[in-house]
Amino acid sequence: MKAKCLECEGEITIPDDVVEGEIVSCPDCGADFEVVEVSSGKVELKAAEMVGEDWGE
Repeated sequence: MKAKCLECEGEITIPDDVVEGEIVSCPDCGADFEVVEVSSGKVELKAAEMVGEDWGE
């Protein structure tokens, strides 16, 4: 499967066995995306949320 990068419009190759919640990266710009939905050969992506470590500060 193929998807279009939401940042740079590059092409992201999505593995056929991808599951919802998995993170994929754009090979062109390095942006990370979360797989939101997989249905009938199409995949929907959203920008992955970067959750920082909470060191108790």
